[in-house]
Amino acid sequence: KNVYFSYNGRNNWILEDINLDIKKGSIVGIKGTTGSGKSTFLDILMGLLHPKSGQFLVDGVIISDKNKRSWQAILGHVPQNIYLTDSSISENITINIPKNEIDQKRLKFAIEVSQLQSVIKNLPFGLETIIGERGGLLSGGQRQRIGIARALYKNPEILILDEATNALDVKTETNLIKALKLIKSNITVFMVSHRLKTLKNCDQIIKIEDGKIIRIAKYNDFSDNDV
Repeated sequence: KNVYFSYNGRNNWILEDINLDIKKGSIVGIKGTTGSGKSTFLDILMGLLHPKSGQFLVDGVIISDKNKRSWQAILGHVPQNIYLTDSSISENITINIPKNEIDQKRLKFAIEVSQLQSVIKNLPFGLETIIGERGGLLSGGQRQRIGIARALYKNPEILILDEATNALDVKTETNLIKALKLIKSNITVFMVSHRLKTLKNCDQIIKIEDGKIIRIAKYNDFSDNDV
C-alpha cells in the first residue's frame, strides 16, 4: 500500500507508489528487466527490507521487524542459482534434517510437484545418488528442480520462484506449473522472470519498470512487443 523505497536516504526511488493486492492461492508473475526494481520488490515481500514509506501488509497486519520471522517461516524461496552440497539428492532436499526424521510423505510430494521423478528414476542410486560438489553431476534444470523440491518440502504457504525455472525445458516447466495449479488453494506462488513466455500460466502478471508497476494483466492481454 503506497510503498516507496530508496537506499541510504537517497531521493531517487527504487520503488515508487506500489499498490497491489494479491489473493491467496493465486499464481502471480513478476516481470521486469535488470534494474527495474523487481529484486527490491521481492526483498520487501520476503521481509528483508521495509518500505521507506507506505506499508506491506499480510491479512491486514503490517510486516515489521517484530513479526517478520513468523512471516518468513511460511515462505519458500528458490533463487536462480541453487546452493547444493556434495551429498545425496535426499539430503539436498531435506537439508539439515536427520535421516530418521525425514517426512517421507512430504518428500514424495515435493519430488512429484518439482518434476524430479524421472531424474531420480534414471540415477544409479535413486534418491541416495551423490550429486557432486555444487551439484556438478547434474544439469542446470535438474539442479533447479532440487531447489524447488527443497522449498516445497518446507510446506510453505508462499512459494517464490526467482528466475528459478529458466533452465527447465518447456515440457518440464509446463508440468511444474500444472502441478502447482493443482495445489494452489494451499499455496500462493510468485514467479519472477524477465521472459514473458515463462509466465504464461500465471493467473496475473505484474510488469515492473523503473520502479513502478506499469501493468497488471493476464498473459494473453500482453502484446507481441512484450518479450
